[in-house]
Amino acid sequence: MPMKRLIQGLNEFHDNYFNTHRELFEQLTHGQAPDVLFITCSDSRIDPNLLTQTQPGELFIIRNVGNIIPPYGGLNSGEGAGIEYAVYALGIKEIIICGHTHCGAMKGLLQLNKLSEEMPLVYDWLKCYAEATRRLVKDNYKDYPPEKLLKIAIEQNILTQIENLETYPVIRSKMHSGELNLHAWIYEIETGEILAYNADVAKFTPLEKGPFPVPNPLAALH
Repeated sequence: MPMKRLIQGLNEFHDNYFNTHRELFEQLTHGQAPDVLFITCSDSRIDPNLLTQTQPGELFIIRNVGNIIPPYGGLNSGEGAGIEYAVYALGIKEIIICGHTHCGAMKGLLQLNKLSEEMPLVYDWLKCYAEATRRLVKDNYKDYPPEKLLKIAIEQNILTQIENLETYPVIRSKMHSGELNLHAWIYEIETGEILAYNADVAKFTPLEKGPFPVPNPLAALH
């Protein structure tokens, strides 16, 4: 049934959407020029183009378990290559890291040892690149109830990945020259709302009108 539904969808796409947007797809054959890099989780409940109501060619997207960005200087990664290509080759102006409520990766992170036997690759991924979040939550919020702990882990993980992004030379350079902004978002599955990190109040708040770009860490040096 699932494959039959996919094939039906492919036919509907070609016969309907594609045929009514032929000019758009003709333009896309000549290249891409997105302004936004959207980094999010592999979770099937998140669709970046649906959330932002954008067309093909408008978002450059990186997805993985837990919307994680390995810091620069470690092992070469597909995420790092995608970031470098997006910023240097495509001239991306805005980067969004978008986590989400009910995140299975963050639930796993809070019970990390249980993953080691059944899902060793997931364990290694989270242990290597989300340990800072796990330790922060474990050391500072140990008396909080499980639902609150998960919320904190989701928020802190996004902010940690923003910090990891800032370790990339191309990111630091573009931020320093004012050519690039970073944004930390949470998609609330249950409400359909986006919460953005507002550095002025140090918390995630509803994103309704203007954006809340994360401040440049080097701004104080100007």
